[in-house]
Amino acid sequence: MHKTISEAKKFVSLLLNKLYDVEEFEIVVCPPFTALSEVGEILSGRNIKLGAQNVFYEDQGAFTGEVSPVMLKEIGVEYVIVGHSERRRIFKEDDELINRKIKAVLGKGMTPIFCVGETLEEREKGLTFCVVEKQVREGLHGLSKEEAQKVVIAYEPVWAIGTGKVATPQQAQEVHAFIRKLLAEMYDDETARAIRILYGGSIKPDNFLGLIIQRDIDGGLVGGASLKESFVELARIMKGVIS
Repeated sequence: MHKTISEAKKFVSLLLNKLYDVEEFEIVVCPPFTALSEVGEILSGRNIKLGAQNVFYEDQGAFTGEVSPVMLKEIGVEYVIVGHSERRRIFKEDDELINRKIKAVLGKGMTPIFCVGETLEEREKGLTFCVVEKQVREGLHGLSKEEAQKVVIAYEPVWAIGTGKVATPQQAQEVHAFIRKLLAEMYDDETARAIRILYGGSIKPDNFLGLIIQRDIDGGLVGGASLKESFVELARIMKGVIS
């Protein structure tokens, strides 16, 4: 919940000026609902994609305060964050609800960025893999191989979000590799390789390189660092690794 419409338009124009030459990988910005339409107009036809931070699973109806996938699709949204830890924790979203949202997003031809991750308490109790496996299995429940390949998964250890703490590259890689193996068990090796798995949790320019060079980390779901020009630095680091 950052940036008014005018602030979002100004910031995304800056990003376009700084990152106009990036074509090797996808950059997505996810402004608040209020700014989506106008930011989308600025991004139309450019190399930065438009994403939303949340969605409801019905196309329309008596769901006061919610935003449907139809509404997002019409204004050019291509990606939708689903199941972010703040949605799970503050708004009590469970795996079944998140599964319905993923299916709704896919049904409108958009890409869900499906978030999973454990709390500090769960990690200290040695439950990381149990928690992540349950979230992945239930979040992707009922999806075909072809549908699953269109999902982006974001591993965000809850204890590393907004805390300044960050999983070490080894900790992050361990969970990413576990997710990749789980996807191969659920579907097959082809699907496991096709699904992009991002890391999210206090990413900054000074720790991003160590994370992004890991074998199973395909990108970043950036929080606080995406609100300022450090986001440009992260993109430059990514470009350097790929080049």
